[in-house]
Amino acid sequence: MENPPVAESSTLPEPVNFETHPDQYRHWSLEVEGDRARLTLAVQEEAGLRPGYVLKLNSYDLGVDVELNDAIRRLRFEHPQVRVVTITGGLDRCFCAGANIMMLRSSPHGFKVNFCKFTNETRCQLEDASAHSGFRFLSAVNGACAGGGYELALACDRIVLVDDRSSTVSFPETPLLGVLPGTGGLTRLVDKRKVRRDLADVFSTTAEGIKGKRALRWGLVDALAPLSKFEEEVRRHEEELKAETPDKSDRSGIVLSALEPTESGDTVRYRHVTLTLDPEARTARVLVEAPADAACPADGEAARALGDTWWIFRAFREIEDALLRLRINRPDIGLVLLETKGDIATVLAADQLMESQQSHWFVHEVRNFIKIVLKRLDLTAKSLFAIVGEGSCFGGTLLELALAADRIYAINDPDVEVRMAVSSLNGGAYPMANGLTRLQTRFLGTPDQTKRVLGESSPFDIDTAEDLGLTTSAPDSIDWEDELRVAIEERVSFSPDALTGMEANLRFAGPETLETKIFGRLTAWQNWIFQRPNAVGKRGALSCYGTPNRPELDYQRT
Repeated sequence: MENPPVAESSTLPEPVNFETHPDQYRHWSLEVEGDRARLTLAVQEEAGLRPGYVLKLNSYDLGVDVELNDAIRRLRFEHPQVRVVTITGGLDRCFCAGANIMMLRSSPHGFKVNFCKFTNETRCQLEDASAHSGFRFLSAVNGACAGGGYELALACDRIVLVDDRSSTVSFPETPLLGVLPGTGGLTRLVDKRKVRRDLADVFSTTAEGIKGKRALRWGLVDALAPLSKFEEEVRRHEEELKAETPDKSDRSGIVLSALEPTESGDTVRYRHVTLTLDPEARTARVLVEAPADAACPADGEAARALGDTWWIFRAFREIEDALLRLRINRPDIGLVLLETKGDIATVLAADQLMESQQSHWFVHEVRNFIKIVLKRLDLTAKSLFAIVGEGSCFGGTLLELALAADRIYAINDPDVEVRMAVSSLNGGAYPMANGLTRLQTRFLGTPDQTKRVLGESSPFDIDTAEDLGLTTSAPDSIDWEDELRVAIEERVSFSPDALTGMEANLRFAGPETLETKIFGRLTAWQNWIFQRPNAVGKRGALSCYGTPNRPELDYQRT
C-alpha cells in the first residue's frame, strides 16, 4: 500500500521566538577557550519547532538556525577576543545532513521561503564576521555533509574533511528532491570557491556526493585528514587562520540581555520600539523612539560600558526581533508603516560617536549590527512605507529606515514642525546587499544628488527634503490623512505575490554581488520551484522522498 504524501499545513501552531541563550540551546554547544571557540552541532532529534518530524542525522529546522544566529551574535559581542571559530558535528561520522526534509515537506510555502532566507542571512553573518570583525571560521567536517550542511561549510573560510573512505560532501537537492541548495549553495560554489562550472554541474547532480581526494582536487574542500589525525589537522588550520587575524586579547565583551517585550493584544512593546498590528487592515506599525534624555557616551569605552543599554544598539536589536516576528509569525501582514519619534539631535549625537569612535571594537560591532538589521529590512517580503510626521526623527542612522522603504510620505505644513537630517554614516556605514549605500541606490541615475544630500550639515525641513528627492509625496495637513489612507488601502489590495516580485526587483538597483545573487536570483528560483508540482505535487520529488513512491515528473521545460 502506498504511503500518502504529507500535506502542507497552512499555519504554524505556535509563534516562533527568535530569542535564546547558550544555556537554552538544545542543538548547539558553544565553547570558548581564550582566542578560540568551537561550535558543535548535536541536534536533539525530537526537539523540532513543532511535532511531525524527527531531526535525524544532524538535520536542522528553523530552531537550530535560531541558535546558530544567536551564537554568532554572542561571539561578536560577548567574546570579541576570539579569532578562530571551528564548526563541527557532534554525532559520530555525521557533520550535518542539511535542512530536514520532513519539516520542509510539511511546512506552508511561505514558511519554506522565509526559513531559507533566515538561513541565508545567518550564513552571511559568518562571512561578515570574517570580513569585518577579525574572526576566521573553520569547518571541521567529521562525517557526512549534505545539502544545507555543506552550505554551512561553504560559509566558512576553510573546510577540512575527514578522509575515512565514506564521508562525502554533497548537494543532493536536485536529483533527490527536485529543488535547489536553497541557502546560497550554488552561488558560493562557483562565485566564492570558484569551482569550475562543469565540475559544479556534476557535483550538484550526484546524489551520493563526492569524497576524499576528488573533493579536494575539485576544490570542494581545502584539506583532508584520516580520522586518526583529524583533530591534529584541524588544530593546524586553526593556528594558520589565527595568524591571519590581529590579536584581540585586550577586548572585554559585554552581556547581551534578553529583550523581554510585553505583549498585549495586537501590540508588542519593547524599550524603544513598539510593534502594533492591524490584522483586519493587513498592516503593521513599527514605531522607533529616540529617548530625549539619552546621554551620548563620551567615547567608545563609555559606549562599551553601556553595553546593550546604549539606546541605538538596543533599538536595532528590538527592530530586528520585530521584523523576524513579522516575517515568520504574521504572513497576513502585507504593509509595514515605519515611524520614528523623538529628538533628532539624540540620533545625530549617536551617529557622531559611531563615526568618531569607529576604531573601537564595540562601536565597530554596533555599526556592523545595524548594517545587518537594515539588510534584514531590505529583504523582508512586506511593503514598506515610511511615515514622516510631526515629532519624527528620521535623521542619520534612522533615516536609513526611510531610505529602505518603498515610499516615503512626509507631512509638509508650515504649522507642523518636521525635520529630517543626514549624517556621515549615510555615506557608507550601512551598505546594502548590492554594495551601494541606500542613497547611492536611490539616486543611481543622478549620483551628484547623493553628494548634495550628504552636504546638508544641519536638519532640514520638508520643503528641502522634497528638493533633495527624499520624499515620495509631501501633502499638507488638509490632504495628509486622506492621501495616506488611500495609499495604504490601495497597497494592501494588490496581489501580495506580485508585490513581492515587484519590490524585490526595485529595491536592489545597481551591481550584482554574491548577496544579491543569493537573495534575488537563488531565492526567487527556489520560491518558484517550491510551488511546482514536480517538487511539491502529490507525486512530486519532495513529496515522495522517504516513501516507497517514485516521483512523477512533468518533463516539459518552462
